[in-house]
Formats: sequence, C-alpha cells, structure tokens
Amino acid sequence: MVEERTKVKITVDQIQIEVINEDYDVTRIRSYENDLAKFLVEDALDNQKQFLSLTFLWFFEGRLVSYITILNDKINLKGDLKDFFKQKGIHYGSLPALKIGRLCVDDRFVRRGLGKLMIQSAISIANKLNTSWSGCRFITLDAKRNDNPSKDPLNFYKKQGFKVLKEKNGSTTPMFLDLKLI
Repeated sequence: MVEERTKVKITVDQIQIEVINEDYDVTRIRSYENDLAKFLVEDALDNQKQFLSLTFLWFFEGRLVSYITILNDKINLKGDLKDFFKQKGIHYGSLPALKIGRLCVDDRFVRRGLGKLMIQSAISIANKLNTSWSGCRFITLDAKRNDNPSKDPLNFYKKQGFKVLKEKNGSTTPMFLDLKLI
C-alpha cells in the first residue's frame, strides 16, 4: 500500500544536495531504469574522479531520493538551427551547453516534483556559469525512450521546455533547452 505522504510534493527547501563521494551509500536507490541505478553505483564516482562529470545526490529526510549528473557539451549547428542562429548574427559551427548526463528519481519518490526541481537546479547552474565563469547557451540531454507513456521521459522533458534536437531511431532522443528563451 502506498503511503498518503508519498503523494505530497517535495520542495527545494526540504532537500539536501551533496556532491557524490566515497562516504555515501548509493546502493539503495531504486529505478525502473536499471541503467540509472547501475551508473550511480558503478560509474558516477569514477567519472567524477576523471573530471568527466559531476553527480549531485539529493536527500530528503536523510534518505537518497534522486541524483543528477552534469557535464559540458555543445550543440553542433546544422540545418534549420544553423540558419536560425545565422539570422541572429551568430556564425559559429557549435554553441556551448551544459548536459544533463543522468537524471534519476528513486521509484519510491516518483511524481513528487523532484525531476522538475532537478531541471530547475541545472538551469540555475547554467545561469551561474553565464554570469560568473563562461558562456552556456543550452542545456542538453538524451531522453531515453519508453513504450509506457506514463514513464516516458520525452514527455516529461517537453513539459519542462525542452525541444527535440533531432529524431533518432535508437533508444534515446537528443533534446535541448535554449537558456535565452526561458
């Protein structure tokens, strides 16, 4: 039986965010996407040590409930996107981006607002980059496809303002959010 409190939205002031390190037990996270739990347990810390990505653990009431991994990226400008930016006086072949490499909410905490909060956190990080350290025009991600519409990340990301960069036949769809348009 699902507890009634699991339906209550979690707010950002109820969350403690920590960068992953050896001190945290990350083995208890559950995800219907086994690859997401496996990445956190087997690869996240090593990728961080190799300066490939940074993983932020999100805790609610002392319990690990989600995580987000971010890294640097770029969008190669092609076709309509290249024409769009040319009209704006931007003649580069690519533009800088912050990539959400992984975003995972523990199955026991799905539909409590954590995914949206993590997207807002990534936007905040990108905006801080823009005002303090370097240019960052986009946030990118590769949305995994799921045949179950209620668990389809593509729909979730579209609701957050992301657009499909290009359709792919594989298991993921590249998406982007233009920070100038939000």
